[in-house]
Amino acid sequence: MEFIEKVRLMDAAQMNRALARMASEIVERNEGITDLLLTGIRRRGVPLAERMADHIAHLEGTRPPVGILDITLYRDDLTLVAPNPVVHESETKMPEDIKPYTIVLVDDVLYTGRTIRAALDALVHIGRPKRVQLAVLVDRGFREMPVQADYIGVKVATKASEIVKVMIEPVDDTNQVLIVEAKPQD
Repeated sequence: MEFIEKVRLMDAAQMNRALARMASEIVERNEGITDLLLTGIRRRGVPLAERMADHIAHLEGTRPPVGILDITLYRDDLTLVAPNPVVHESETKMPEDIKPYTIVLVDDVLYTGRTIRAALDALVHIGRPKRVQLAVLVDRGFREMPVQADYIGVKVATKASEIVKVMIEPVDDTNQVLIVEAKPQD
């Protein structure tokens, strides 16, 4: 399927500034980083969490740990994603005991809320953290679940036909956020 670029929502510099601001808000709201665990939702949430951890290290002089959460088996839309889920045992990397942590889940786009519901299910399967917060680079609306982010890079009104495409290194070959729409078939 081909897409038409409608809007360049963020370039690399704008993404960096948004992540720096979110990192600062996380430190401020949590009064430091003592029990903080940034946890990227696999795929693009992971490099976003890593970058926020770098910004926090710049602010606090210490880098918080970063976990990786693979939610593949916890999704309620597996049949829409792929015929058979591809699960890699080693993709979830979390401390053995998450009880003492304030976990900040990090994802690229908050849309229906179903990804975050799956992430919460995956966390509960691992253990019971002290607290869970949510940081997203883009909040585009259209919730199907009662989920809201604590930290937002940018909030944008979109049409249901549009797609918010976050591209971030090393997953992609560039750093930008686009709003695209499927190219009409001739």
